[in-house]
Amino acid sequence: MADQARFTDLAMEYMPALYSAALRMTRNPSDAEDLVQETYLKAYRAFGGFAEGTNLKAWLYRILTNTYINTYRAAKRRPEISDVEDVEDLYLYRRLAPGDGRVGRSAEDVALESFTDEDVKAAIESLPDAFRIAVLLADVEGFSYKEIAEITDVPIGTVMSRIHRGRRALQKALANSEAAQGLVASATGRAL
Repeated sequence: MADQARFTDLAMEYMPALYSAALRMTRNPSDAEDLVQETYLKAYRAFGGFAEGTNLKAWLYRILTNTYINTYRAAKRRPEISDVEDVEDLYLYRRLAPGDGRVGRSAEDVALESFTDEDVKAAIESLPDAFRIAVLLADVEGFSYKEIAEITDVPIGTVMSRIHRGRRALQKALANSEAAQGLVASATGRAL
């Protein structure tokens, strides 16, 4: 009973963050709920083997990620319902300058204002799973490369490569979105 109470005390605070991550992975609220439930069930069963003093959040994310990879992605389930929740919290895309947001803004900030949330959601969802998971864990959840390597069970170099390639793919997708809207000049110097 002590382990049950201890697990509840320690692990339940991460449920909202795990649900958000699961929703981004599965792109479906019902599947995200199932994924979180399965994650907590597995974590509860394995809690006796959890090393006290290690990163519980990273341990839970590893279980979540492995469960997603082994169950949901491999199942090739029903057609996807696209929905990435709370894209606004992507600090990579929504950094604002102090003050009124006009003084001292970088060119990147100005350019990012032209994207709608739907543009960013579509760009994220267009990424292959491995890149999308790595970028979300780094840029949304704030995990370090080492923690992401532990969560996804891949070498740190692979994590760094996936994040770099995922971010580049996001930039390309967003640039293509701007070009389609006529916001970016073509190679001839005219807006597309």
